[in-house]
Amino acid sequence: MERSVFELIKERRSVRTFDGKGLAAAERDAIEKMLSGCTNPFGVDVRMVLLDKKAHGLSSPVVIGEDAYISAKVKREKNFEIAYGYTFEAACVGALSLGYGTVILAATFNRPAFESALGVVEGEFVPAASPIGRTAAKMSLRETIMRKGAKSDTRLPFEELFFGDSFAKPLPFGNAGIFADALEACRIAPSATNRQPWRAVVCGDRVHFFEKRSMKDNPLGDVQKIDVGIGLCHFDLVMKEEGHTGSFIFDDPKIGLPDRTEYIVTYQIN
Repeated sequence: MERSVFELIKERRSVRTFDGKGLAAAERDAIEKMLSGCTNPFGVDVRMVLLDKKAHGLSSPVVIGEDAYISAKVKREKNFEIAYGYTFEAACVGALSLGYGTVILAATFNRPAFESALGVVEGEFVPAASPIGRTAAKMSLRETIMRKGAKSDTRLPFEELFFGDSFAKPLPFGNAGIFADALEACRIAPSATNRQPWRAVVCGDRVHFFEKRSMKDNPLGDVQKIDVGIGLCHFDLVMKEEGHTGSFIFDDPKIGLPDRTEYIVTYQIN
């Protein structure tokens, strides 16, 4: 029986241990077809591609048993971080629908090798990469330790992430109306070191999304904006699945913000 997007999102976890059997030609074709349909609503060109590990000398010190990766290059243009995160997570959810595990790596991969494989030119870079393949029956000791250290199986409560009308009013799941499941999907999204930087304020038929900064920028920019894009992807996919038509717009509500919090984008019911 085909699983719903919401079910896939609830099932999704970061996978770092694969079965080592590799992907057959037909499997690679199916993955490439899925990747070709991964887009974003922000008008940024992010094209996910499947890369052979051996052919391009790709690697990650935290991954075991993989023989292929997915990744994409992007230009530093307006909204590129949220667009990149959105597109990449759409690919990861799509991979799970086909039966494959993934993990979005933002630091622990051989970036120069990926840049070469993707033909990066001046003005482009590769923010992230992910192995893709069948999940091993048992996690490696390394993966178990990493997940425990990052508390990967826990998330902040709904009321600490989402609010009604202002940041002064925590929003219970039961009061979130048509946005409840989509916000829950956002809540459980993966993020760098499980920092969960997404915040949202529901105002009528609009949901204003924000970033709660807890990490410093690195030479690649604000990684947590990519995480917000991942959360936006979960939110949007579930809204669509439940039959709600909406769009992302940029219309800062100018409400009072907590420290280190900045406006990102607004979702509006059409």
